[in-house]
Amino acid sequence: MKLFEVMESGDYEEVVYHYEPVSGLKAIVAIHNTTLGPALGGTRMLAYATEEDALNDVLRLSRAMTYKAALAGLDLGGGKAVIIGDPSRDRTEALLRAYGRFVHSLGGRYITTTDVGTYTVDMDVIRRETTYVTGYSPAFGGGGDTSILTALTVYLGMKASAEEAFGTDSLKGLTVAVQGVGKVGRHLLERLAEDNCRLYVSDVD
Repeated sequence: MKLFEVMESGDYEEVVYHYEPVSGLKAIVAIHNTTLGPALGGTRMLAYATEEDALNDVLRLSRAMTYKAALAGLDLGGGKAVIIGDPSRDRTEALLRAYGRFVHSLGGRYITTTDVGTYTVDMDVIRRETTYVTGYSPAFGGGGDTSILTALTVYLGMKASAEEAFGTDSLKGLTVAVQGVGKVGRHLLERLAEDNCRLYVSDVD
């Protein structure tokens, strides 16, 4: 992959690789656009099959965050980060603190939060090294688990779609397939079960 050509074609501002040998941290931050403000986006931790897979993920996700922030009317740009590693095995305090120092070194151009493979408790550790983080525990003044509100917005979007398609926003009795039962999927399923939906569920784990 010719990274400068990819960055030019997608209007990316910055792609930063970071390796910290003591903790084994391998991370990539992609800052797509900071026209409206500093880039906000979660940190995804996955055991990517290849480095190119990790790069492709962080590029597409950071670009999507630019549009999401703009559509929401936020004074924020789009960014994303990936940590290459198995969160069930490699997520240690040393790694998270090294990652926090990496985020801090970007000087506020990128603000991180939770994503696939990272949690509120991880942001609690990261915030020990940087102020450029959100989604940490309310005990420390943070907003807590962002997946609760994400699931709610998906649920409300489903109700709005049902009203458009069927003339009512009730989901009762509908058949719903949910792909992925992580943080967001779990909260969404709880709401759909309360509505007595017929559920089909799949997950890679």
